Amino acid sequence: MDIFTSDKPSRLASSDWFTGRVWQDVVIEAPEPARVRALRVTFEPGARTAWHTHPLGQTLHVLSGVGLVGLRGAAPRVLRAGYTVWIPPGEEHWHGATADTMMCHLAIQESLDGSVAEWLEHVSDEDFARPPV
Repeated sequence: MDIFTSDKPSRLASSDWFTGRVWQDVVIEAPEPARVRALRVTFEPGARTAWHTHPLGQTLHVLSGVGLVGLRGAAPRVLRAGYTVWIPPGEEHWHGATADTMMCHLAIQESLDGSVAEWLEHVSDEDFARPPV
């Protein structure tokens, strides 16, 4: 058994995969043969991921704030504290805060051959501003 401390510094997410300021805190990167990876991700207003997929899917659990999750070709959906989202393997999506409210979620995914995500292009301002359903 290992007990991990929470004294690691938060890191600013890479602009290669995120628009706006996004802070990441590693919760767990389990050693092999386990594959689970979990991050607490805090999005400042208007911040969001780029389009991406996960080889084994992803679970998002919103801890605070109000956010959005979008699928390719569809209007985004609103996320609120307490909501949990399952995104199947290979589904192109993005997620982040609304334009005027921060959002923090727990992102849980598994690695496959060392990869947890395939990153695609940035979400356009037009796709981000699309009215949610």
